[in-house]
Amino acid sequence: MRKVRLLAAAAMSLAGCGYQVAGKADLLPRNLETIAVPAFQNLTVRYKLADRLPAAVTREFITRTRYRVVVKPEEADATLQGALVSYQAFPVIFDQRTGRASGIQVVVLLSVTLTDRAGKVLFTRPQMDFRERYEISVTQDAYFEENEIALERLSRDVARTLVSSVLEMF
Repeated sequence: MRKVRLLAAAAMSLAGCGYQVAGKADLLPRNLETIAVPAFQNLTVRYKLADRLPAAVTREFITRTRYRVVVKPEEADATLQGALVSYQAFPVIFDQRTGRASGIQVVVLLSVTLTDRAGKVLFTRPQMDFRERYEISVTQDAYFEENEIALERLSRDVARTLVSSVLEMF
């Protein structure tokens, strides 16, 4: 009988341990069903990235959450507004033989705000920075432009991080 009590006590203590899988929280109000992700404002001279970001964020919301993404903000329970505030690209690695840049670091600064239909701010980050590094071939015969691929990777990273931050209010 004592073994049964010990086993039951152990099972109860393990069942209520409080552990959960990270990245699965959804701390947004339960009444939200739809989210609009309009075009991001672009305050930089880099034009393609501002177009990619809302599309990547939309894909991330669709694949990872229960929310339905709509086009028109007036049809949504909440709207995620974003702005590409800063875009910088600078060399970080140089070829010793030629002196030319062979590695580029991209740093992007975003401002995002999620507001509900009544205008209440549910989530805001005025300065989210993201970084991506890519390499440049130093020989012309092996030259391959990785800039576009790096921006695609950056867009996916921004979307993953942003959606997780919104859901977890982090």
